[in-house]
Formats: sequence, C-alpha cells, structure tokens
Amino acid sequence: MSNFPKLIPAFTIQVVIDTPSPISPTLTFAPLLTSGGTIKSEPGYAVALDAALEHGADYIKASPDGTHVRLNVQMLARDTPTGALLRVSYTGKVALGGGAGRVLRGEAGAGTTEFGEAFTNVEFETGSNELAELHEKVYVGSGRFVLEAGKPTMVEYKVSEVSA
Repeated sequence: MSNFPKLIPAFTIQVVIDTPSPISPTLTFAPLLTSGGTIKSEPGYAVALDAALEHGADYIKASPDGTHVRLNVQMLARDTPTGALLRVSYTGKVALGGGAGRVLRGEAGAGTTEFGEAFTNVEFETGSNELAELHEKVYVGSGRFVLEAGKPTMVEYKVSEVSA
C-alpha cells in the first residue's frame, strides 16, 4: 500500500440546517443556522481551530437518476481564540439509498444516520497568519445527520487532512 495517501484526523464540523426551500425540481437551498455551527480541531492536530459559524448556505443538487445529491456549501466562520474570519467551503456527494436519503426526503421515521453516506472535499481561506497553513492542505470529510426531537437537523462531519 505504499504511495497511497494517508488521512490525519483534523476537525469536527457541525452545521445546523434550517428548513430547505426548493429552487427548481433538482436544486434545493438549505440555509445554515448560525446557532450551534462549529469547527473544532481534533485533540493534537497541528492547526488549532475553535470557530463558530456566522453565515452559510448549502445548495443541494439532485442527480438525474435520484441516487445521490451534490452539495455546494459556503460558510463564514470566526475563530474564537484569534478572532480571524474564515471562508469555509465544501463540495460533496450524499447517497440517497439509506438513512441519509430518508432524512433529506423528510420521511417519517428518519433518524440519526451513520457516517459513510456523505463525503466532502473541504477548503479554507483566511487572512490570518496563525491559520495560514489551512490554505496549503487538502481536506476530506465523512458526514452524518443528527436528528433530535424538537431540534433542527444537524450535519456533523469528521474531516481529515490528506497526507503523503
């Protein structure tokens, strides 16, 4: 298995989504709620990040065959220790054949899903010198939906740095 990339656990991202609104038959807009959205470094990761979401949206595009959706997320977050603003974006795919599909379709009985149906490519942009190395790295994530009675839907991603 030499020459294959390795993954280094880096961040947990949690975003809370508001009620989605259809734009067209294949495109849906899901605003991200600022309350509860966070990006936090995993213990021991080289880049210390403890950020709160300030603004964001997800544009969800359904595939023609209905087997998956593509994500296009843009967020603005602020790192609490440094005060630095970060533009965080990710694209990804979510398979619709299992629990994630039930959540996205709003089906009765949908519940918290396992990791493994949603995958992302995460990018960071900031003017902060303390966080500048985020620009140089490649990140990927695996996500799940967290459903709790009486609360809006949360999406949680475990994000890893891709390394040689």
